[in-house]
Amino acid sequence: MRTDTPHAILLKDYKPAAFLIDTVHLDFNLEPSATRVKSKLKMRRNPAAAGSGALHLDGENIALEQVKLDGRVLPAAEYTVSATALTIPHLPQKPFTLDITTVIDPEANKALQGLYRSKGIYCTQCEAQGFRRITYFLDRPDVLARYTTRIEADIGEVPVLLGNGNPAERGTLDRGRRHYAIWKDPHPKPCYLFALVGGNLKSVASSFRTKSGRAVDLTIYVEPGKESRCAWAMDSLKRSMAWDEKRFGREYDLDVFNIVAVSDFNMGAMENKGLNIFNDRLVLATPETATDAAYEAIEAVIAHEYFHNWTGNRITCRDWFQLCLKEGLTVFRDQEFSADERSRTAQRIQDVRQLKARQFPEDAGPLAHPVRPESYIEINNFYTATVYEKGAELCRMLQTILGTAGFSQGLDLYFKRHDGDAATVEDFLCCLSDATGVDLTQFKLWYSQPGTPELVANFSYDATRKRAELTLEQVMRAGLADNKKKPFHIPVALGLVGPDGKDMPIVLENGTPVTDGLIDLTKRNQTWRFKELPSRPVLSLLRGFSAPVNLTLNRSDDDLSFQMARDPDLYNRWQAGQDYALRVLIAAVECIKLGNRPPKAEKLIAALQLSIADDKIEPALRAQMLTQPGEAEVARAIARDIDPAAIHLACRGLRRQVGTALADLFTEAYGGMEIKGPYSPDAESAGKRSLRNAALALLTARGRAEDVARAADHFSSARNATDEIDALGILTNVRGPERGKALDRFYDKWKNDHLVIDNWFSFQASSSLPSCLATVKRLTMHPLFQPKNPNKLRGLIGVFAANPVNFNRPDGAGYEFVAEKVLEIDDFNPQVASRILTSFRSWRSLEPNRRKLARKALNRIAKSRKLSRDVHEIVTRMLEG
Repeated sequence: MRTDTPHAILLKDYKPAAFLIDTVHLDFNLEPSATRVKSKLKMRRNPAAAGSGALHLDGENIALEQVKLDGRVLPAAEYTVSATALTIPHLPQKPFTLDITTVIDPEANKALQGLYRSKGIYCTQCEAQGFRRITYFLDRPDVLARYTTRIEADIGEVPVLLGNGNPAERGTLDRGRRHYAIWKDPHPKPCYLFALVGGNLKSVASSFRTKSGRAVDLTIYVEPGKESRCAWAMDSLKRSMAWDEKRFGREYDLDVFNIVAVSDFNMGAMENKGLNIFNDRLVLATPETATDAAYEAIEAVIAHEYFHNWTGNRITCRDWFQLCLKEGLTVFRDQEFSADERSRTAQRIQDVRQLKARQFPEDAGPLAHPVRPESYIEINNFYTATVYEKGAELCRMLQTILGTAGFSQGLDLYFKRHDGDAATVEDFLCCLSDATGVDLTQFKLWYSQPGTPELVANFSYDATRKRAELTLEQVMRAGLADNKKKPFHIPVALGLVGPDGKDMPIVLENGTPVTDGLIDLTKRNQTWRFKELPSRPVLSLLRGFSAPVNLTLNRSDDDLSFQMARDPDLYNRWQAGQDYALRVLIAAVECIKLGNRPPKAEKLIAALQLSIADDKIEPALRAQMLTQPGEAEVARAIARDIDPAAIHLACRGLRRQVGTALADLFTEAYGGMEIKGPYSPDAESAGKRSLRNAALALLTARGRAEDVARAADHFSSARNATDEIDALGILTNVRGPERGKALDRFYDKWKNDHLVIDNWFSFQASSSLPSCLATVKRLTMHPLFQPKNPNKLRGLIGVFAANPVNFNRPDGAGYEFVAEKVLEIDDFNPQVASRILTSFRSWRSLEPNRRKLARKALNRIAKSRKLSRDVHEIVTRMLEG
């Protein structure tokens, strides 16, 4: 849908729906270009809503055939139809029944919202506002109803018919040429959780017995021939169900749980009640086709969508401004699941890396918004890192403040009090507060104030008095209405590390011990004084990343080196290494910009050697320690007049130095971490492979012929996808014949597998070589590039738009290319187009020439007369923010 003057929807304008829907009966007659949908709605006026106005039902891109009110066909004079709504002005005061018949064209639906047909499979995506593309309805999350769905189709073309809830009836029609299935969902739900799938699908079945003894049938449906790739997803589902019972006491509530994997899907997955629909890249896996990272992603997303059954489905959100209520809480739950299944520290590092890479730049630029936004033009634009990842951090802080037991008690009350409700952030916080007696009024500011606070720390030690003093200040930088910001409640986890590498007891000057090393910053400035410290401690601050803030703390190189090797908090060992590397990289960038050679990073390298020499630290964590800050993180730390080319040279130079200086150590790790037996995705094995491949990457960074040959041999002899694809990623950035040979071999091997070949596209799009843009342009014409498939668009165009050096070419050609593609994609899939457009979010921080060229590309988009709401909102905020 296009609009010339899109208007903002405001949180403050929320009003309850004027009408409610108690039950919904849907009847689908599936046909590729003319699917007929009959809906029967049992409705009544909402006693909580003022007035007795007309009924406005949302609807887009659908043809209305008939409307009945209590069995009477309404003449055209008794209703009006616009491009976005069906309006019936006169309705009875008592409950009534509305029958509506619509016709839709699934085959033509390339936006992949509502009901669409792709590769012969009928599929729905109704979150956030796709249901209005199926039938006229109150398409808002606070209207909950019980659904019965009947689906009819040609039995040969569509042998599988799936819906929400439990199967109720099946049968054949027309002498066996057609068939139908009826599904009933006993739980009230909003229409965004409606789902339907029909097509030629094969299945893998299993079962799960709940803690109360109920048997649940589990089935994963995939395209024919892919059944063998479902084992890990099924195993992940069972472990998720068992974990949620044990950790949060949440038992599954239907007789069946179905997952469907499709290849054309805008999102990663969708939690529709009892019928989760997945992008097939997050279901299908074998050792030959999926990396360790893919296995971990499948495990996490399977868990995430399953956990939504309670945090999102049984309790949904009152309005889309409360999106963080279901997404932030569920991301936190899936992070905790992954931490328990794998390495808790490595998982925390991975979560923080993602937060800093995706959400911190969002907070620092024109797309900044609160975790609970106050307005939007297109809700699809608010499925953001702020809502998801920062929303999860808020839940983690709440658990830190309340304690694990207190947080669980609060959640239990939340589930009890709001089961079957459409809830708000206030409802959630009220339950946590009521269960624990903790006042969370100040904490609520995290949901309403945008931006990442800066935590400025000053620490001093008085050797004479054996005392230390810590002053913390929370600062919101210019551009974020600093003078209007109220101080946050920031939980700060800390330790005072003695020369022996052990934590000293933390005792305040009044004699009160600091329990669990946790202090609460609730004012703009606070000071704590600690006594009985026999020697100067090293301050270990923000342990476990206890709050999503930027930390400013003046530490010497020696203190950072000490923390890298001795800090008892393993997260802060890693963080100290990142902080030290950032310090070195920023200095190197300044040298390069002045035309000088950066100094050697000998002290950092010595500290790194000590930090990874501790064989008591698991391989997965040592691999994280070897991964230096990315180019985007260096750019974020520099903050203004960013020169991406200088940053790239600095990062490449540091990798070369580390690889050269520690070559013996990496050679030993490369050999010592090799796994001889069969592949297993378990955490220990994955950790060894990650350390081995990190060592290989740093050795190859030296640029020597023997190192490139080692990487090429690693690629050709790989016995699993992790080693093969990691080696391909290394070789993609190498100049020489090995690069072309590896790409050609990988293409020949995997050209018939649409998931694996995505890596071939993505690595070429992420290459730092100058030929990258020309290669990407050529690949857009490749026979295997499907220009309307979301995965292909994200894997090629989206990856190029995230390429720090080639997207930010000094001639602006990268910006122009991405702008051109955004306009092309917006014509058929605004959701994907707007996501790719966000790659410009930090354009104002670039050096003047690139800044001018990026603005030119954005203006080109803004001046288009055919912009979707999605793209219009993003480009407007970018240019005006």
